[in-house]
Amino acid sequence: MLSPTEPASARKPIPQVDFDLDGFDADEEIYLDFYRKVAVREDMLVPLTEHHSGADSFYVLFDRTATWGRPGMPQVLAVHLQRDREKRTFTFERAALPLPAMAQSWLIHRGCPPDAISLNPELGPPPADEATRALERRLAGDGDRYAMGYSYTSDDPDDMVTVVALRALDERALSPFRVVVEEVDTDAWTHTLREGGFDTVGEALQWCDDRLTGEAGPLPPVRTAITASRPTGVAKAPAPCPPGRSR
Repeated sequence: MLSPTEPASARKPIPQVDFDLDGFDADEEIYLDFYRKVAVREDMLVPLTEHHSGADSFYVLFDRTATWGRPGMPQVLAVHLQRDREKRTFTFERAALPLPAMAQSWLIHRGCPPDAISLNPELGPPPADEATRALERRLAGDGDRYAMGYSYTSDDPDDMVTVVALRALDERALSPFRVVVEEVDTDAWTHTLREGGFDTVGEALQWCDDRLTGEAGPLPPVRTAITASRPTGVAKAPAPCPPGRSR
């Protein structure tokens, strides 16, 4: 994603978002709500991808104002606009999310075609390897299977990292809590994305805290039906829900 640490030689003019809402002011309450939650910082929103189809528009936006907000705030904004061109009104949904793939997932599950919102490869550090690309595709496609409980984004040039704790909505999941971590290599100007599996929310959040302080060990593997082992007849206790909002 975009960052002031991007090499100067790689910088190009930053595109601007256009919500195409001129004249859509019949519903003043919605218009003011949209202004307060989205458009007030329109000149600081960078479109990482967008798709328009009939009355609907879908945006994945990088919010450059987040770096000056509350520490750790998500820096990606997903926006879904629905216009009524006859009445000149519109409705909208928006969500602040920590990773572009999660914003893509949010939009896909609101009707955006999956192949229509590929990220602009010229904006932000590209994936460093196939493991990163594969996990991003899976997050974009399967994001509705998880609820986000916690995230923290650090844009410290010496350690640009985002950690996200997720809870599987499937109670049968063998790793009910997962941590996804994105790390940016500011020298190579690439990013990696990795995930680990945890049995409890406390373990997942502790790993996140340790990573942010530079003390975390390797991520434990996500357990699958093949790798998991449990004595026959021993039931697993229900896992607590992580704190925070659910997508």
